[in-house]
Amino acid sequence: MPTALIYAGAALAEIGGCFAFWAWLRLGRSPLWLLPGIVSLALFAWLLTRVDASVAGRAYAAYGGIYICASLLWLWAVEGVRPDRWDVGGAALCLVGTCVILLGPRTA
Repeated sequence: MPTALIYAGAALAEIGGCFAFWAWLRLGRSPLWLLPGIVSLALFAWLLTRVDASVAGRAYAAYGGIYICASLLWLWAVEGVRPDRWDVGGAALCLVGTCVILLGPRTA
């Protein structure tokens, strides 16, 4: 599976899982929201192990930029708040960092 798809799935799983906890603790939803949240967070962790990277830290660091962009999409699609130009600019900067980490030449 291509890295971009893995990262997209991981981001959706992580944000969904974290939102389940947010809904329970901050929005007063039922504790039953925690069950899909825990499953979603476990899926997130499993997906990150599927990334084609020689070391975990690099896979996680590169994922950070994807997570930030996905979080802003969640903000817009689920919470109904449109990201502003600072959000978009910051996300673009993070994606550049992701590309540097993933595509940079390695000596070992």
